[in-house]
Amino acid sequence: MEIVHTDFLVIGTGVAGLRAALELARHGSVLVITKDQPAESNSAYAQGGVAVALAEDDDPQLHLQDTLRAGAGIVTPEAARILVEEGLERVRELVAWGARFDRDAGRVQFTREAAHSRNRVLHALGDATGWELVRALLEKVQGTANISVRTFCCALDLIVRNGRVCGCHFLTVDDVPTEFAVLARATLLATGGAGQAFAETTNPAVTTGDGIAMAARAGAALADLEFFQFHPTALAIGGEPRFLISEAVRGEGARLLNAQGERFTDELAARDLVARDIFREYRAGRGPVTLDLRHLNAQRVRSRFPHIAATCRRHGLRLTKDLIPVTPAAHYLMGGVATDFEGRTSLPGLYAAGEAAATGVHGANRLASNSMLEGLVFGARAGLAMQNDDNPPAAADKLAEWRLVLDVRDQQIPVELLRRRTWEAVGLAREADELRSFLSWLADWSRSSVEQANRPGIEARNLVDFTTAMARCALFREESRGAHFRRDFAAPHDERFLGHTLLDARGPRVVGLDAPLVRRPAR
Repeated sequence: MEIVHTDFLVIGTGVAGLRAALELARHGSVLVITKDQPAESNSAYAQGGVAVALAEDDDPQLHLQDTLRAGAGIVTPEAARILVEEGLERVRELVAWGARFDRDAGRVQFTREAAHSRNRVLHALGDATGWELVRALLEKVQGTANISVRTFCCALDLIVRNGRVCGCHFLTVDDVPTEFAVLARATLLATGGAGQAFAETTNPAVTTGDGIAMAARAGAALADLEFFQFHPTALAIGGEPRFLISEAVRGEGARLLNAQGERFTDELAARDLVARDIFREYRAGRGPVTLDLRHLNAQRVRSRFPHIAATCRRHGLRLTKDLIPVTPAAHYLMGGVATDFEGRTSLPGLYAAGEAAATGVHGANRLASNSMLEGLVFGARAGLAMQNDDNPPAAADKLAEWRLVLDVRDQQIPVELLRRRTWEAVGLAREADELRSFLSWLADWSRSSVEQANRPGIEARNLVDFTTAMARCALFREESRGAHFRRDFAAPHDERFLGHTLLDARGPRVVGLDAPLVRRPAR
C-alpha cells in the first residue's frame, strides 16, 4: 500500500477546503484530495451569492441580528459575530485574488434574499456565484507553492492512533482501484453536505455525507444533524434532477402561486416557512406550485439569472413567459461534525469546516447566502489552528490494510430506496413512529458482512451512517424549530430544547449557546 506523507491533509475542494489550504501553505506541505474533479462541490453550485455587510446602508451588527433571527433561537452568538465581522476581510481578500462580482457602473451590486433586512448579497455571473468563487480560489491554489491537489480519490476512513487522527485511507476511482494512505500532522474535513440522502435534492451527486460519516465512525461528536434546510424552489420536471431556482429570484419579485393561481405565502419569509407552505399546498391537492415572473422586467431577469433561464429553456420553459413548476428539496445541512470556533473537533488532529462542520453559526435555519461566507471565514480559521497542531507523525509500519465491508444482500445497498425512505421519514415533516421505523430498517443495513470496495459502495455505507445519525437527532428533538418540523410536537419547547443537539457515544443531548460546541482539546 502506498503511504503518502504531508504536513497537512485537506479533504474537499469547496470554498472551505480551498481557503484553508491557502492558509496552510505558508507553514508546510498541503495535500488536497477530492473524490471528483476539483470544481465538483456544493460550493460550485451555489447560485444566490455571498452575504456580507459591505453596502453603505449596512453594517455587521444588522447582519448579525438577521442571522440570529433566522436561526430560530439557537445560533451561537459568538460564532455568528465572527462570521459577520471577519467576513468583510475574507470577501475583500477574495476580490483581490480575482473574484469577479457583478457590478453596475463600476459599483458592486447587492441583492436581497429571504430574511435579510438589507440588500447585502453579492453575486457573480448573474446566478453562478459559486462557480466564480471556486474558480478564483482554485486559480490561487494552483499558483501557490506547497499545495498539491489529487483528484478522483474516495476517502475511506480516518486513521486514528492513540486517540489522535493522523491521516486517512483513500481509494483511487479508476478501472483498477488502488488503496493508499495519507499521514499528516493535521487533517481537515471539508467534504460538504449530504443532500444525496434524500430523493428530492438540489445537491450534486458527490454530497453523500462522507466526512460526517467517517468522523462518526472514528468517534467524533456530531451536532444539529436534524436541521436540514429544504430549499423551497427546485425546478420540478418529471424524471429530471431537481435544479435549484435561487431564492434571489423571489428577492427580485417572483411570486409563488398554487394551482388556482393564488398567492399563499410570503415569498421572502425564512426558507423553512416557505418550504412548508409549498408542501402543504401539494398535500392539500392544490399543486403544482409555480413561480410567476411574468410581471417582472424580462430583460433584467434574463441578465440577472442567465443560468436559470438557460436551464428552463432546455426544458421548454421561458422564465419570464411561463409559470415555472417548483417543489421543495433538500438543500443545506446546518449541522455536521461538532467544532469549536477554530475548526477543532472532539478528536485531536481532526478539524472540520464548511457544510461538513457544525460551529453553531446557523442555528436551526441558515440565513440565505451565509454558507459561502462561513466557508471562507471558518476555512481560514481552521487553517490557522492547524498550523499550530503538534500531532506527532504516525508510524507507517503500523498501518493495516483497509477493508470496506458492507451488508449487500443483493450485492448493493438499495440507495434509491434509502433516499426515498429518508425523504419520507426525515423530510419536511417528521414524527416518532416513522423515525423509529426508519431507524430499525437502517439497522439491518448497518450490520456489515460482504466486501464491496468501490465508490458506490463507499458512498452507500456513508449514507447509511449519516442518515442513522440524522434520524437519531430528529427523534430526540421533540419539538418543531426552524428547519426541523415534528407533526407530533408542532411547537417549540424552549425549556427542553433551547440549544444545540450534540451526538456522541453517550447519545444525543442538548448543550448551551454560550460556548463552542467543542472545547479546545488539551495538548
